[in-house]
Amino acid sequence: MRMLFAAAVSAIFTAAIVFLLLTYAFSVMRIYGDSMSPALFDGDVVIAQKTSSLERGDICIFSKDGNFLCKRVIGLSGDKISVDENGVVSVNGEQLDEPYLNTKNLGKSTVDYPVTVPENSYFVMGDNRKTSIDSRSTVVGCVDSRQVKGKLLVRILPTPAIPE
Repeated sequence: MRMLFAAAVSAIFTAAIVFLLLTYAFSVMRIYGDSMSPALFDGDVVIAQKTSSLERGDICIFSKDGNFLCKRVIGLSGDKISVDENGVVSVNGEQLDEPYLNTKNLGKSTVDYPVTVPENSYFVMGDNRKTSIDSRSTVVGCVDSRQVKGKLLVRILPTPAIPE
């Protein structure tokens, strides 16, 4: 009986810790759409660390008009961002190295370049530039740091393939 009680207390304690971590430190989210492929795909489940402090190259989750979007950080406060007709991105006059892309594409761009990223904001783009609606569009624009819900840490489902 004591072992059963100890196991129950342990299970409740573990559940409480997991609940607190998921409430205050991390979020579990499902990816919808293909705007982040090849890094993430429709249906992937990810864990994001709750933070509004991001660096260039981070994949972030942010809210826009009641929806959660997932994009890669391209520009930080004060950066000047340009995207040419071939989809080549420049940050402060230097071409950005983007090994995570399969192809470059201007996509659905409705802003005038160069874009200067406002204070406490980020310029974000999806990795699938042809289909992504992101900071290149006035619909999304630059993302205020208060809209940021977290930084992607890991994809948990489907489980990533282990190289042989």
